Amino acid sequence: MEKFITVANKKFERIPIKTHLIGFGENLTGIIERYVLPDTRKGDWLAISEKVVSVCQNNVRHISTVKAGWLAKLVVKGVKKYTNDVGFSRPEKMQLAVELAGTPRILLAMAIGSIGKLFCVRGLFWRIAGHRISEIDGFNPASMHPYDEYAALPPKDPEKVCQEIENALGLPVAIIDGNNINVEIIAISGKVPVDKKTARLALLDNPMGQDDEMTPFIVVKQITHDRS
Repeated sequence: MEKFITVANKKFERIPIKTHLIGFGENLTGIIERYVLPDTRKGDWLAISEKVVSVCQNNVRHISTVKAGWLAKLVVKGVKKYTNDVGFSRPEKMQLAVELAGTPRILLAMAIGSIGKLFCVRGLFWRIAGHRISEIDGFNPASMHPYDEYAALPPKDPEKVCQEIENALGLPVAIIDGNNINVEIIAISGKVPVDKKTARLALLDNPMGQDDEMTPFIVVKQITHDRS
């Protein structure tokens, strides 16, 4: 990844923070205090992988507990496939989406999404299905063990999580959904010094390493003068 990025004439430095292999149910605030806080100063903010939030919430599913039904198998046939990301190409992962949104909603999303494709309008399936199903992450055989066997569901109360961390540590926080396809800001705390659009653009190349890199946190610093 490039260490620096410029967004709207503002230069940002992105610093990945390496951790241990974070286990299910660990205390997220404690991990941030241990690994991240020593490398921050006033004006910095922290980007957190939504996957690690869900892992710490133990909001996950093991693949052995998921049996893909007929609808999940049907939907994945029409999902766009990517060479650099597993996406929703696995029926088991789509089954979790069916369980979150419900069969009627997924059927409606399929119908409207198919119509949208005829007019070159993409993304309608995910918007109609709702329930934050696009945030489901996992069942990726390329991930390090044991994460390859688990899917992380959308984090519970992400805005509350961000604000609790900021209140406890004095560090503004954003939770991001980042992969090789896109990056979205899920939630931010009150004192993040940039808006969601700028925060997203500052992380759009997905500088976070969530697997064997073990860098699920990115400290973002705005550069007020040229350090080179």
